Amino acid sequence: MRKIFIGILFFGATLGIKAQYGSINAVLTRLEERKGINQHLESVSIDNKKFVYIKDAEDHTERDFIIIKGKQATYVEVFDDKATGETSSNVFTGDIIRKKNIISLRADMLENKKVPIPVTKTLLLTKQDNILYLIDVNTKARWIDEASFSKK
Repeated sequence: MRKIFIGILFFGATLGIKAQYGSINAVLTRLEERKGINQHLESVSIDNKKFVYIKDAEDHTERDFIIIKGKQATYVEVFDDKATGETSSNVFTGDIIRKKNIISLRADMLENKKVPIPVTKTLLLTKQDNILYLIDVNTKARWIDEASFSKK
């Protein structure tokens, strides 16, 4: 009788651990998605995609865009001055290199003129809740795919 009781207790504990493991595994998977690690997005096409980053400061609003067309990229900075209401922009063009989920952007032309120090960004492609993001590796800024929040 004692052996049967210990056997049932052991079997029940094993099932309980499996249930807890499943929920813990789901939480860890969600956290990994949020951080952008262990995602295999090599098959996701970023061709003809536009990513947006908006930063609001006290005196101005900055809107940045990355437009990817094949191996070419356009990086646009738009500054809105809150005091005067003026808008200014910089349009950089360059190229990208993609290795798995890492995208390297090098924009060396400012409005069709070569710049001595190009704008470079290293970005991590992630997907969370079916929305594509680019996370800047250095600043942790999150660029969101424009198609995910705009209606066409």
